[in-house]
Amino acid sequence: EVQLQASGGGLVQAGGSLRLSCAASGFTFDDYAIGWFRQAPGKEREGVACISSSDGSTYYADSVKGRFTISSDNAKNTVYLQMNSLKPEDTAVYYCAVTKFFAIATIFNPYDFGSWGQGTLVTVSS
Repeated sequence: EVQLQASGGGLVQAGGSLRLSCAASGFTFDDYAIGWFRQAPGKEREGVACISSSDGSTYYADSVKGRFTISSDNAKNTVYLQMNSLKPEDTAVYYCAVTKFFAIATIFNPYDFGSWGQGTLVTVSS
């Protein structure tokens, strides 16, 4: 069974940093793309960043480019999202999910992704 578990959320002041982790199990990690999404109250789920586990290619939403960094440790089947210079508008529940092809992942359509974990809450105070 494919499972993803996001963790690492918390409360941080604006300008601070957090690192989220997405632990994956049940599939061959090297052959997929992992995406991070977020959903704020009353808003649609939006893509934040994605990474190809096979070659490390990354892609970011404009709203986080230059502040967030996605990386993977294939030996640990874990993807990370380093979030720096956090803003109050980054407040959301953050989810990770998996899709087969990196090119598809960059479209950030939630319906192209599966095995959503339960999410981890990030709260940025002003």
